[in-house]
Amino acid sequence: MMPLADIRVIALEQYGAGPFGSVHLADLGADVIKIEDPEAGGDVGRYVPPYADGEDSLFFETFNRNKRSIGLDIRHPQGRAVFEDLVRNADAVYSNLRGDVPAKLHIRYDDLKEVNPRIVCCSLSGFGMTGPRSAEPGYDYVLQGLAGWMTLTGEPDGPPAKTGPSLVDYSGGLVAAISLLAGVHAARRDGVGMDCDLSLYDTAMGMLTYLATWHLNAGYEPGRTRRSAHPSLVPFQVFSAKDGWLVLGCAKEKFWHRLVKALDRPELAGDPRFATFKDRAVHQAELQDILDGVLATRTVAQWLDLLRAAAVPCAPVNDVSQALDEEQTAARRLVVTADHPVFGQVRMVRSPVRVGIDRRRHHRAPRRGEHTEEILTGLLGYDQTVVERLRAAHVFGAEPPARPAPSTAVSER
Repeated sequence: MMPLADIRVIALEQYGAGPFGSVHLADLGADVIKIEDPEAGGDVGRYVPPYADGEDSLFFETFNRNKRSIGLDIRHPQGRAVFEDLVRNADAVYSNLRGDVPAKLHIRYDDLKEVNPRIVCCSLSGFGMTGPRSAEPGYDYVLQGLAGWMTLTGEPDGPPAKTGPSLVDYSGGLVAAISLLAGVHAARRDGVGMDCDLSLYDTAMGMLTYLATWHLNAGYEPGRTRRSAHPSLVPFQVFSAKDGWLVLGCAKEKFWHRLVKALDRPELAGDPRFATFKDRAVHQAELQDILDGVLATRTVAQWLDLLRAAAVPCAPVNDVSQALDEEQTAARRLVVTADHPVFGQVRMVRSPVRVGIDRRRHHRAPRRGEHTEEILTGLLGYDQTVVERLRAAHVFGAEPPARPAPSTAVSER
């Protein structure tokens, strides 16, 4: 049995942050049931270009494997009744909507506790349910600017920059998943559910970590560093070799001593300018020039062989293709493959969350409303007469165009 096989999550989620959080739960066996608004055409992630065809997109596949989908208008009185039946049979209601929307949709704990006193209502929004920005939409780019991240990313003489991946979105999803699991644990222990009010803003601010602590207590002013250098550990940055770039880092003094031996410059360890982290930080520019001169004499591959043999933390600066082709990627079975009726074989990166024995079988992301009847009859016990009455009331919206029945089994590379 999968670790979360006894947890059911009703997800009113869309796009990236919310689905990224719940896909880890689904990969661990949780029954994640996506409620997709038929009036909006379902999760907007279904239509994200450039790799999209109708209601299928590779973006959507990335964040929604192993989930089920039901098309349902929860604003419709009969749709609301179905929603509340789902809540009765669930552990959590999970959403990533604007901070004021859970109140409008009546999906907070106070709205649902009479339906299920143990329900955990987990809301991930841009700015949370409180504060002057609670009713504003929040996106990764916006939060990276607001929380100071863009002043820390890129070269000092360049424009403000975001991180490559949408780290606020993805970190927010992970924070929400952790909060949901903690809430379910407490609800099972105490018999009482709760609200979990998460936000991308809180996540972005929390991830300032020691930089915020240094500023709050010592007046430190963080800024961008050349070549992505660490603000205090020297050397710890990217360097240019004969044919490209590599990262090397001395997070401990022992690595500095290993590095100078591997570079055949052992005298640098005894140089008073470079004796300690503090000394090397003062003389960082001088040290960088010296290391640049040494590293320019050999290729990246040659240096990596020497540095790895010396147990110095190092890596090439890979592009995405090279990263996916790394032998460590294959050894950790980080890529899964699924048959898809539109895209043929879809390969994607699996969840890094591992608990016990790895999951061996995954399933492609669901079509919009694909599991509506299965959920209504199998989970909620509705008979066909009730299902047809709800369909006639347009509670489920129009069904998406039919496509060939796909294979759902997924293998791991």
